[in-house]
Amino acid sequence: MFKGSYVALATPFKKGKVDFERLKSLVDYQIDHGTDGLVPCGSTGESATLSYEEHKKVTEVVIKAARGRVPVIAGAGSNSTEETLDLVKHAARAGVDAVLLVVPYYNKPPAEGLYRHFKTVAKATKVPIFLYNIPGRSGINMPVETVVKLAQDCPTIIGIKEASGGMDYTSQLLSTLDGSRFTVFSGDDSLTLPLFALGARGVISVIGNILPEVMSQLCASWEQGNHRRALDLHHKMFPVMRALFLETNPIPVKAAMAHLGLCRNELRLPLVPMSQAAKKKLLAVLDESPLLKKGK
Repeated sequence: MFKGSYVALATPFKKGKVDFERLKSLVDYQIDHGTDGLVPCGSTGESATLSYEEHKKVTEVVIKAARGRVPVIAGAGSNSTEETLDLVKHAARAGVDAVLLVVPYYNKPPAEGLYRHFKTVAKATKVPIFLYNIPGRSGINMPVETVVKLAQDCPTIIGIKEASGGMDYTSQLLSTLDGSRFTVFSGDDSLTLPLFALGARGVISVIGNILPEVMSQLCASWEQGNHRRALDLHHKMFPVMRALFLETNPIPVKAAMAHLGLCRNELRLPLVPMSQAAKKKLLAVLDESPLLKKGK
């Protein structure tokens, strides 16, 4: 169930408010274009600037709009264990398929604090849990040993979104855990293909917001053993992957989505629209990409 290309869904805004009608249309767009699953309220979804009421409603709207056509993994993490519990319990009531729990940010807990945080949540729910290791945002790289212990001690912890920016983490993790029972999702679009070779089973993708069909095809090609096709798609997407990180995510992907008519180029402070110089580079890459030319 949890494999392939899951989109880290951007949250559309209109005049400072969440544009729920546009959000519904983005869900349909993703499903119509072959994405394998939806991940609202993550980093790309600007969860850090959503109120808790908005966060919960975004989760509800995405689940309802998906109508069971694809799985939904809802971002429900926080740097507070109590807030995480609240978001997870709400997502469970809303009918989510799994939750994504980021390593607590800012307060930088030690390994024992990380273990107790995630175990406390896991004991309180039957919903499958994916951990989310992203040291560039959380400030700490969760030890592989902690992930292994959590996976062994907590049956509901079934996988991880790994965004440390390298490959050794996944190698170490899956050399210890059974990859058929513990799922690694790539958290970096450009590392998806090499992580597949190490045993990862999917990606939670930023580029999927604008190229859902292509990223899904890359994942399917790899699973079907057509590695040459997967490599070809990786190479074609790579310039766009890099351009989407010219500035802090999701600033560039929001600009790209607006360029393609998918949503407004509106973010919440402290995020701001791309600088003109960076936007010019981004739009040049988009316009030159054979994957985004008309008729492709």
